[in-house]
Amino acid sequence: MFSGFMMNTWIAATIVAVIAGMVGFFAVLRGSTFAAHAIPNGAFAGAAGASLLGISTLTGLAVFSVAGALGIGALGRRARHDVATALALVLMLGLGALFVSVSSQYAQETYSLLFGEVFGISPDELLPIAGLAAASVAAIVVVFRPLMLSSAMPEVAEARGVSTQRIEITFLLIMALTTSMTVPVVGALLMFSLMIGPAAAARSFTSRPGLAIALSVAFGLVTVWIGIAISYETNWPLGFFVGALGAVFYLAGRAWAGFRRTRTVRAGRVPAAVTAEAASA
Repeated sequence: MFSGFMMNTWIAATIVAVIAGMVGFFAVLRGSTFAAHAIPNGAFAGAAGASLLGISTLTGLAVFSVAGALGIGALGRRARHDVATALALVLMLGLGALFVSVSSQYAQETYSLLFGEVFGISPDELLPIAGLAAASVAAIVVVFRPLMLSSAMPEVAEARGVSTQRIEITFLLIMALTTSMTVPVVGALLMFSLMIGPAAAARSFTSRPGLAIALSVAFGLVTVWIGIAISYETNWPLGFFVGALGAVFYLAGRAWAGFRRTRTVRAGRVPAAVTAEAASA
């Protein structure tokens, strides 16, 4: 499990989980989960076109991811990108269907782009994946403060001179970079669950941004590590375990949030009851 080509699997999956957890936190905080779903699925068209032309699929993914992010950011209204996101998704998926229909010899590669091929990562692919991950992390670090402010309090950010439109486009481009590196590993359809499930669970466990990002990354790592181990032993698809574990973490987070609210309400009722008894006495 930890020898030969499997080492590439563990390294690539770890890199993907870390960056997906970081970007996913902001996607959930900003309400950009639809974009997080649309960009990787639409970028599949770029990978399919690149395969058809015989060039690197990472190149096609990057081009279509960036194009989709720019389209969503430019055409969408502030805090409302639903229509622009849907149009970009439909257009790119239509192009993907066209590219796939041109030739059937890419059926296996198309399947791997949709559902991931983490066990087929070659040493030559590790460097581009690590490079895109480093670029994504560096971009988040550079814009962290305005990104956090515009995500949590957009009106305050505008009042302080932060361009929310510019930050939105910047974040969408970061998401495009993340898509380019994660789709070849976990697939276009499953990257969404890896990015959103752990991040949503982390926000349910804590409201502190730093801790929430750390928890999101930790949940993502646990998801891919357990998924790889079980998939290796059972020969079941990794995507099933990624989706299932992401859902488990999210449900656990919701259960914890509900328990915490109940405990807070009960703690608040006791002093009120005591005060009422004291007043009647």
